[in-house]
Amino acid sequence: MISSKLPDVGTTIFTVMSKLATDCNAINLAQGFPGFDCFPFLHDLVTKYISEGYNQYAPMSGVPIFKQRIAEKTKLVYGVDFNGESEVTVVSGATEALFAAVTAVVRPGDEVILLEPSYDSYAPAVVLNGGVPVYVSLNLPDFSVDWDKVKSAITDKTRLIMVNTPHNPCGYVWTQEDLDTLAELIQGKEIYVVSDEVYEHITFDGRKHLPLFSHPLLKERTFACGSFGKTFHITGWKIGYCLAPEKLTVEFRKIHQFLTFSTATPLQYALADFMVEPSRYLHLNDFYQNKRDLFCQGLKNTPFEFTPSQGSFFQTVYYGHLSQESDYDLAIRMTKELGVASIPVSVFYHDKTDHKLLRFCFAKEDDVLEKALNLLQKPFF
Repeated sequence: MISSKLPDVGTTIFTVMSKLATDCNAINLAQGFPGFDCFPFLHDLVTKYISEGYNQYAPMSGVPIFKQRIAEKTKLVYGVDFNGESEVTVVSGATEALFAAVTAVVRPGDEVILLEPSYDSYAPAVVLNGGVPVYVSLNLPDFSVDWDKVKSAITDKTRLIMVNTPHNPCGYVWTQEDLDTLAELIQGKEIYVVSDEVYEHITFDGRKHLPLFSHPLLKERTFACGSFGKTFHITGWKIGYCLAPEKLTVEFRKIHQFLTFSTATPLQYALADFMVEPSRYLHLNDFYQNKRDLFCQGLKNTPFEFTPSQGSFFQTVYYGHLSQESDYDLAIRMTKELGVASIPVSVFYHDKTDHKLLRFCFAKEDDVLEKALNLLQKPFF
């Protein structure tokens, strides 16, 4: 009999809730994927490159022109230089980038600080590499970082800190003070950072995304993981990338070449052409802020309590003043009885801490959001 390397891991909650939504014919605001397609021109570009025969293996680290476009975007948006050839790696989705980065630096017995609630792939990546997750809870109700707790969690065994901004599931966007404090804590220590920044272009109310590499000290220690799935509404393409200094990239690529080796060739060429026009990603925050505002306006007519999300395409709501039912049970019951699927936030905690919060994805067509809101406004508790 196989002795499981992940004995406590089952089917992800995203799969569970999406299947339940399908089975119940409910509106799926659970899994985080856009409910609309990408630009038709991007379709055309993919067709072009497939038709022209760009169908064999891409170079292991990515198609050169695509890596250069990523470096150019990074310079344009953040004013930070990366060498497209030696410091940009194209991967098959940000989840691969996160795993490869963890694998590159974590050895058996190393401690890795995870800020909870945290995305469900982080801890398994640590465990599979023999690392020891050290959990630090974020502050309620805004999910900002409690830096005193982080400082207390750092030991001589700390090898890595995993960061997520804008935050999934709760939408917190890191500030310059956050970056400065993290840099101060790891200065002089052999501690690295893996930064999940897949929602980089989705921030609200004038907030600016501050990548970890925008801080000089952090840039030297950080694997910054990004994704075009969220930016261009193409989550099914699984096109991600990692930005890191050359010495870290060398180690990252050693892992990447034995995970997926390379990523779909025609998709890389198509995205390289598509990214020539910066407006295709620079105005994404306006697009999603309209959806967040529509969703939050409708939530005002429900009994839920909430603070509008600072970033990402998720909105959390609080129901503890209405019921002490577990968030998992409530999410199941709402899907079956009300017809709207969500994610219970307790699944983002290693010990299933239940703060009576649900996460909704508002990356859907407006009419779908309005239909969901009409259902959520019905008496339920």
